[in-house]
Order: sequence, then structure tokens, then C-alpha cells
Amino acid sequence: MNHCISLSDYTANRITHVFDVAYDLRDRRSRGALSDVLKNQTLAMIFEKPSLRTRVSFEQGMIELGGHAIVLGQEVGIGKRESVADVTRVLAGMVQGIAARVFEHDRLIEMADHSSVPVINMLSDDAHPCQALADVMTMMDEFGRDLTGRTLVYVGDGNNVAHSLAIICGKLGINFTIAAPPGYELPQAYVDRIMADVPGMNFQLCSDPAEAVHQADAVYTDTWVSMGQETEKQKRLAAFTGFQVDEELMSKAPSHAIVLHCLPAYRGVEITDGVMDGASSRVFPQAHNRLHAQKGLLAVLMGGC
Repeated sequence: MNHCISLSDYTANRITHVFDVAYDLRDRRSRGALSDVLKNQTLAMIFEKPSLRTRVSFEQGMIELGGHAIVLGQEVGIGKRESVADVTRVLAGMVQGIAARVFEHDRLIEMADHSSVPVINMLSDDAHPCQALADVMTMMDEFGRDLTGRTLVYVGDGNNVAHSLAIICGKLGINFTIAAPPGYELPQAYVDRIMADVPGMNFQLCSDPAEAVHQADAVYTDTWVSMGQETEKQKRLAAFTGFQVDEELMSKAPSHAIVLHCLPAYRGVEITDGVMDGASSRVFPQAHNRLHAQKGLLAVLMGGC
């Protein structure tokens, strides 16, 4: 069964194929020729966490592929009102795909274990594979489809987004550097898994953002306080002093470097208005690529493309 729980489960060829399909579908859309590859198919989407880009991109993606989407919120009570296994079995008998945005990553693994249809990770505390696909697609738009030897520098918390970015960079030959204060790097268990999977990967840890961005092709940041970490806000803001992606930091990067942010952004905290709205920013094309990358993924998983 084809699922998308983590990009660690995908080969480089598999990821490249998703991009091939995504670019083909985006080109067709630009010419006003939408696909019906998922005609009469339905995706059930479960949301335990709030969403803007994820919900709109998946729902619109299903529409543009000729299918339908059903949005299910916390009223489902997955794992509470009904077991994860029971909810999954019920949905798998009615729809052709299941996507879930959850707190616990293990919930997605359990869903995949009990599903006869594809299960897609729309975000978990461990990984955000769909975001990483859109991020790399944005780099491809800027630097070409072959990103071998390019460098992505992630400045911020070693969270689920950083984890998925590190994985996809390793798979595609992109150098990956994370600049984070001590105690906020990617967990060592994640690093060990990534390096075991892609032993030749150029993976760097750094505590100095200015040093990290020196050879960056893309400088990426994210919120320092993710959903579920609100009680740590003041502690985190203090720890990340000096890690803001601002004009001074970008002056240390090559002039061609682009800026990425997965959004929502807390302007004036992890990124300044001047950078986010500046000439090097690709933040909003990056957000739009959520639609295109996910259409590619949906077409591959549910349409057999």
C-alpha cells in the first residue's frame, strides 16, 4: 500500500516522480487544462490541529483533479470517541484516501497499519512531508530541477518541518545545515536515522546563524513556538535571541539566496517584514506550491500516476 507518512520511506526516484507529476499538473493548470485523474474519488481529511494552507491546498487539489474532499474536525474524536483502528477501517470502506493532521505521529502509523487506502500525513509532531515537498519545489523553480550540491540553511527550532527538510535534502543531494541554539537542534535520534538512511549526506549543525548562511542558496525559518508549545513561549523567545532572519543576517548570505518560511509567520519575531516582503523572499510562491506538490502526491498515491 502506498502511504505518505514520512519521506524517509521514499526513495529519491519516488520523490522525483512526485515532482514530475506535480510539474506536469501545474503546467496543465497554467494552460487551463485541469486533470480528471481522481474523478469520482474522495479524500477524507481529519484535522486535530488548525489549518489554512493544508486544508485549502488539499481540498482545492482534489477539486482540480476531478475528485472531492470531506473535511472532518475534532468531532471525529479519533482515539477518544472511537479507536484509531475503527475510525480508519470505517473511512477506508467509504473513501479512496485518508489524510490526517495530528499531534502524535504514531497515530498516523497506526492508521496506515489498518487502512486499505492511502494515508497521507498532513502534519504531525514528528514530520511534515507535504510541506517539505512544496519547499523543495520552490527551490527547483529558482535553481532548476537538479538541486544536487545546493545548500539549504534552516535557522530555527529543530522541529517537524526541519526533520522533513533534512530527509528530503539528503535524498536529493542537497546540503542541509541547521542553525539552532543549544538544546533546540534536531533530536539526535532524528539525526541518527537520517544519516543511517543517507550516509553520504552533507548534514551540518551550527549555533551561529551568520556562519551558517555564508554559502546558502536558501535560508529557511519557521516559528520558534509551535502548536502545543505555548507554555514555553517566553523561554523559547529568550533562547532564540540572535536567530531572527533579518536584513543583517541576509547580508551575510550570497546575493542569490532566497528566503523561505512555511507560515504562519510571526513578523518581527523569527523574520522581519523587510525580509519576508523583500526581493529575496519566495514565501508566498512557496505557499502556493503546497497546492501543486500535493496534487502530484495525490495523483501518484490515489490515481496511480
